[in-house]
Amino acid sequence: MSLQKQLEKDYISALKAKDQDKVAVLRMLKAAMKNLEVELRRELTDSEVLDVLVKQAKQRQDSITQFQDGGRQDLADVEEKELGLIKTYLPTPLEGDDLIAAIQACIAECGAAGPQDMGRVMKTLLGKYPGRVNGKTASTLVRQQLST
Repeated sequence: MSLQKQLEKDYISALKAKDQDKVAVLRMLKAAMKNLEVELRRELTDSEVLDVLVKQAKQRQDSITQFQDGGRQDLADVEEKELGLIKTYLPTPLEGDDLIAAIQACIAECGAAGPQDMGRVMKTLLGKYPGRVNGKTASTLVRQQLST
């Protein structure tokens, strides 16, 4: 089952269960996907749906940081709840040793020799593991790996 169909199915289930929080988040995700469909003038692929989910999760994470910095923990809690629901649809993230191993594999695949090849390595890494890699963390680790 495609990710978009799964979201639609869960949306209908949440409506029937009268789970207002889940309905609101899924409605927001559906709206973001629909906006992209209208923009592209075609149905979305699973990778494009995943991109929408990653973008929405990143927006929630940024909002949480801003609300906490502004002393609005009540709003940050709402965003954290939404982020938690969005994360249930995202693939498990690569972290720690798994991420380093993936980076080393991409460096070997690209034949990267130094920091000047960082762009190629990042492009390969993000292409191979869509939605599973935090770009900021990965760029730091790639830079470290290429420097050694």
